[in-house]
Amino acid sequence: MCGIAGFIGEGREEELWGMIGTLRYRGPDFQAVYHHENVGLAHARLSIIDLSAAANQPFFSEDRSTAIVFNGEIYNFKQLRSELEKFHGIHFQTNSDTEVLLTLYQVYGEEMFEKINGMFAFAIYDFGKNQLLLARDRMGKKPLYYAHFGSTFIFASEPKAILRHPLAKKEINLNALNEYLTFDYIPTTSSIFSNISKLEPGSYLIYKDGKISKKGKYWAFSFKPSHLSFEDALAQLGNLLDQSVSDRLISDVPLGIFLSGGIDSSTIAYYAQKNSSTKVQTFSIGFEDHSYDESAYAKRVSEHLGTQHHVEWFGAKDLFDLLPEISEKMDEPLADPSLLPTSLLSKYTRKHVTVALGGDGSDELLAGYPTFYSNYLIPSFSRLPQSVHAFLKKLATMLPVNDDNMSLDFKAKQFLQGFESEARYVHSLWLGSFAPSEKEKLFSNWSRQKITNGNGLGSIDQYLSEVRQEDIFNQLLFTYYKTYLIEDILVKIDRASMFASLEVRSPFLDYRVVEFVNQLSNRYKLKGLQGKYILKSLMRGKLPNEIIDRPKKGFGIPLSAWLRKELKPLCQELLSKNSLAKHGLFNYEYVNQITTEHFSGKQNHRKFIWSLMNFQLWYNRYGT
Repeated sequence: MCGIAGFIGEGREEELWGMIGTLRYRGPDFQAVYHHENVGLAHARLSIIDLSAAANQPFFSEDRSTAIVFNGEIYNFKQLRSELEKFHGIHFQTNSDTEVLLTLYQVYGEEMFEKINGMFAFAIYDFGKNQLLLARDRMGKKPLYYAHFGSTFIFASEPKAILRHPLAKKEINLNALNEYLTFDYIPTTSSIFSNISKLEPGSYLIYKDGKISKKGKYWAFSFKPSHLSFEDALAQLGNLLDQSVSDRLISDVPLGIFLSGGIDSSTIAYYAQKNSSTKVQTFSIGFEDHSYDESAYAKRVSEHLGTQHHVEWFGAKDLFDLLPEISEKMDEPLADPSLLPTSLLSKYTRKHVTVALGGDGSDELLAGYPTFYSNYLIPSFSRLPQSVHAFLKKLATMLPVNDDNMSLDFKAKQFLQGFESEARYVHSLWLGSFAPSEKEKLFSNWSRQKITNGNGLGSIDQYLSEVRQEDIFNQLLFTYYKTYLIEDILVKIDRASMFASLEVRSPFLDYRVVEFVNQLSNRYKLKGLQGKYILKSLMRGKLPNEIIDRPKKGFGIPLSAWLRKELKPLCQELLSKNSLAKHGLFNYEYVNQITTEHFSGKQNHRKFIWSLMNFQLWYNRYGT
């Protein structure tokens, strides 16, 4: 895993060093730049495959007609290398997947993507054609941003590197802020900066002659129903997961497994141990608050599988101490509080290994969240008169405030908030923070007038239009993939791991697994109130039943209580009248109301407050 950056147009070598310097944590082992005339490429390397200096980047083809900077791993690079040697007579200089990737471009051009199985974001400059190719992996596991300022095109793994170029302009995208306050993250293709965009997953672009000459999609998340029996589907899913995990165990450096004790990470640990001749290393963290602690479950799985388990305990202070470091590096706001424990887990794991496998993606592919079976209630509840909705919302505010993870009052309020808009938006409002009516009170008059994307939910309409021919359940899975998985879960794991210089691989997001799961009957995914039904059936007998049958539990922190105690001074500082006046985006009276209600214990406004605090932390570092 690495960091990449570069430009075509104006710029100097020293600016390349400044750009890649901001991403040093993504590649602490080696940094280098190439600059000639109007072409600049920069790379920060975390050495995983072929640790030799010959594999350093920017990497050039033997004839120096092409060069690449590459972030990621190509899991089938050995097979591709053999094919290129056998059928094309290629002689390789290194044992790296980087060279294989560049050679694929030379042989196949834009048809190269269908051959690759991996996670990646890369830039290839073709000196013969005077063109730049940018590409991103199918599922969007690796980030890639780009911007066009005048006649100069700039790209990087993260926006902060683009901002180091002297031509880059730092302007807040108010429409993106509107979306962030709804979702807790910013959907593709926008970023929090007006002039910086994200390249979509499964797509590429070509920059030539001073403009983006071509944009293309080489893969799309789609549904192709099959008629497999449940028994055949079980067998095929097991084989695919076995192969996917096995592929991701390839490494020239120490490797381990994130193990929370839930079925997803436990499944990955099972197949990793199955494919290893020695004990695999598993890693988890524990918390003092038992409502949020899962370490006992992780220990149970480790004992069952016979892994070499590592666990470390953390308290509130450890998370608070991490906040300044995270806010310094997070150049886009992300209001998922599990970023903090994921960062702690990554830092702890990195003390022992350089690569880790995780269980991300299963919930979105196989309908694992409680919101999926709550979906059954939407038609009936939507038919109730608005007066009944209003009454129930008022009733929910009277429930005793409980700071436990997923408490009754929290779930009731989030559920009812979802029905403030049309049915197609319910899930987004369940998962997010501010409903449209709340944003009306939050935004100041002048910022509300400058926002042009209405309720901030337009991306949902766009994604639904792409799958209008699918049934409602598949439309729901598609929107979870396009929004929550790509822009929250995968951003969180990329940033948390990369801040610790740790590579994390996600076997559930192997495109072969994804395409297979998308063929399956929805009854195999959600059966009654049981999500991930086929995965639970597959792992029955392989994992302890108490692990398979335990309720879904997110990787959370006791945020509500901390905002009333340990985090209260920081909250008051960030959301003070003087702090908000620096940008004038928000109505202080409304912000003061929600913080006062939360501090007093009258209401649980943790999502509202955490969303605002994360924006303020971002603004203090990157918005001014």
